[in-house]
Amino acid sequence: MHHFSPEVDRFAAEVFAFALRRASEDLGHIELGHPLSPAELDAAAGATVTQAGLGAREALRLFTDVLEPACLSTDSQHYLAFVPAAPTEVSILADLAVSACSIYGGSWQEGSGAVWAENQALRWLADLAGLPPEAGGCFVAGGTIGNLSALVAARASAGAPPSGRRRALVVGGASHSSLATAAEVMDVDLLVAPGDRLTGAGLERVLAEEGERVFAVVATAGTTNLGLIDELRSVAEVCQRFAVWLHVDGAYGGAALAAPSVRRRFDGIEQADSFIVDPHKWLFAPFDSCALLYRDPERGRSAHSQHASYLDVLTEGADWNPSDFAIHLTRRARGLPFWFSLAAHGTAAYSEAVETCLRTVAEGAELVRGADHLELVCEPELSVLAFRRVGWSAAAYRTWSDELLRRGTAFVVPSAHASEPILRCCVVNPRTTADDLQVVFDSLA
Repeated sequence: MHHFSPEVDRFAAEVFAFALRRASEDLGHIELGHPLSPAELDAAAGATVTQAGLGAREALRLFTDVLEPACLSTDSQHYLAFVPAAPTEVSILADLAVSACSIYGGSWQEGSGAVWAENQALRWLADLAGLPPEAGGCFVAGGTIGNLSALVAARASAGAPPSGRRRALVVGGASHSSLATAAEVMDVDLLVAPGDRLTGAGLERVLAEEGERVFAVVATAGTTNLGLIDELRSVAEVCQRFAVWLHVDGAYGGAALAAPSVRRRFDGIEQADSFIVDPHKWLFAPFDSCALLYRDPERGRSAHSQHASYLDVLTEGADWNPSDFAIHLTRRARGLPFWFSLAAHGTAAYSEAVETCLRTVAEGAELVRGADHLELVCEPELSVLAFRRVGWSAAAYRTWSDELLRRGTAFVVPSAHASEPILRCCVVNPRTTADDLQVVFDSLA
């Protein structure tokens, strides 16, 4: 298996051709894809793991003809559900190069060049958030691990809980589901402040009652469902007064720090003790990549460094080892494709791409206002457009959504707000236009 044969050479040519073709296609013409049942995939692909093997080229044929079309293309301009992705062509092709090099990205000694480049990208993000020069961290797999890693560091920094009391963390009413998972994993209580966004006043009421055992507060910079930003400045002021760690979950919305038109909405984020943002969401990188930053990285290092005799050669020095800052040891250099794109295109191009998405959603909101059969759930703050079809039930939304995907028109799934069914379109792809949104709106008439 471990030699470059003529067959592998032919396989490589086909892989590169497919990757280049996929990266260079007009994404408006990429099929959304259709999920298939296990029985359908069994019938289409047959037995694939066999004693003799299928051969690399046949495995690639199965992938291109059967498996990939059964996956939804998150980078299609018509993929508007959840939080899509829109990796740049440079980042996609760079991911091929990074994978070819078999880089271990957990330590400086083994991956100094890669870690240095990742830190350059992290520095840009830290500067956007207004964090101090000493701020730093690493890239992890996604927001769930980023949030959990930051909160583990917060709990370690807080020390032992008050005698006989369980530790607790405070989140807003619209916080991401990963925070409930983090609380369960850490075996701490989750205190939820009511409302669509966390405010300083609401937080102060919780801390006045429970502050003694609270080790962290999580504010959200762009809620997943509605795209709202918590009142970061007032929340930060209350956290400082109560001496509580402030973590800001910007997995989706933190990318808008790059957009001058909305930067003021994030005022207060510079006071965060930790912060995450996912480049694979709205910063145009491939899956999977979450940037985790600490105001004081030593607090992250003291919580996460692993110690073993075989690791002493790495951990006894002062090197910047990404494995020291999160819940991981083995890691690929998952921030490198983002760095490639950022270095290639420049930060101004990133700002303009984010602004393009914001303009598209603003135009979409105007279209909703002009449609008698639609109404906005709330004014868009970032790139989530939440709206409802007047008079429809949850079942009607689901039927419509399934048919829209079956036709390959768009991927939009129902959600809910205030116990009522709604729809939401999340635009993080600069190729998505108001005309694409109009197609969705027209289909609801």
